[in-house]
Amino acid sequence: MDEDFNEFLHVPARLTIVALLAPASWLEFGFMRDAIDTSDSALSKQVSALTSKGYVEVRKYKTLGGRRTLVRLTPVGREEFRRHAAALERIAAAAHAPQATGQSG
Repeated sequence: MDEDFNEFLHVPARLTIVALLAPASWLEFGFMRDAIDTSDSALSKQVSALTSKGYVEVRKYKTLGGRRTLVRLTPVGREEFRRHAAALERIAAAAHAPQATGQSG
């Protein structure tokens, strides 16, 4: 397996979250929930797991209408996602490369 392949990030829910966060600075929790089409509890569980590894940062604010939760990738999370994505690209490229048959002419 590629040394940059990150089994923790490769969990589909986590990979979806970091891919959604990658092009953004901060995203609102509700936006993420709707974009991923998941429940609050399922998203919260994965965000907590990513936070425990230092891959995401969460900020909570009280507003007049209630509260607001924002999430972003940390520099570590951004780098781990970049490395994992590059590993996936290499794995996919190897799968599409012509394979030697082992037979000589």
